[in-house]
Amino acid sequence: MERCAVRTAVATVWTKPESIREVDKLVVGYPDAIQEWLTTLTFEERLDLCTSNRTQTQALFGQEVMKLREVGGWAEVCVTDQPTAKSELGYPGWIPLDQLEAVPQIYGDVSQAFVQSNTAWLYHMDDEKFIEVSFQTRLPIIEIEAMWVVVQTPLGKGKLLSKDIRIVGPNEHIHPYSGEDLVQTGRQFLQLPYLWAGMSGFGFDCSGFVYQIHRAYGLTIPRDASEQARAGRFIEREDLAPGDLLYFAYEEGMGRVHHVAMYTGNGRMIHAPKTGKCVEEVEISGIYEKEHCISRRYWS
Repeated sequence: MERCAVRTAVATVWTKPESIREVDKLVVGYPDAIQEWLTTLTFEERLDLCTSNRTQTQALFGQEVMKLREVGGWAEVCVTDQPTAKSELGYPGWIPLDQLEAVPQIYGDVSQAFVQSNTAWLYHMDDEKFIEVSFQTRLPIIEIEAMWVVVQTPLGKGKLLSKDIRIVGPNEHIHPYSGEDLVQTGRQFLQLPYLWAGMSGFGFDCSGFVYQIHRAYGLTIPRDASEQARAGRFIEREDLAPGDLLYFAYEEGMGRVHHVAMYTGNGRMIHAPKTGKCVEEVEISGIYEKEHCISRRYWS
């Protein structure tokens, strides 16, 4: 096994190397073209990511993965900070070797820059734009300047604008003051198109959306909705507060958990619904009211 870091804006974790289609070649090389890929994908091609079980999750620029083996230009990996019952090492799947780099030595107990904007530009040291990175990209800080923060990346030094990041010290324990903090962070993604297996400010799936919102406040929860629904603190319906997570199951709440949303108060919720729709805040009514099976709290 070998520790590696992602060197593209977003590395999609594929079910197997054979999962990619011709259109996906935009995001399996280096550099990737995530924005072009998302613009190019048709509704049917987006839906096929799910129905054909092509993608599992995503990892962000600079994020560590554990490389288990190499096969034909691909790496079998586990994303170490995405808890799952599928592997004790982290969320499993395959990433092209071109999208991985050795972990820089500076990685460790140093202050980190957490990207807070939906996306933000990482700049070269000469102030030229380099790569557009996602919300919750985390990079070790080398130097703090008035307007910039100099960071270490898998590709050398770079710079982020101070307005796009939050500085977190090596021993700093961040946490939300209340569940309302989680709700407000979620609202910044309203109208962002859904993406199956999405874990970034370029596109989320339902569980990736609530996972990253919690992670922004130092809370690591299971990657998948079905496992999230079995952890955290159980909350009765009459005790729901903003920031609590709502889980939905087939067979009017009696079957398998298939969806998660975040309660925003007053009988409303925010979620990444499904392919073809965008992050939205809506009333808990209709099919959602019928399928609501359990609620969990991770923020207290």
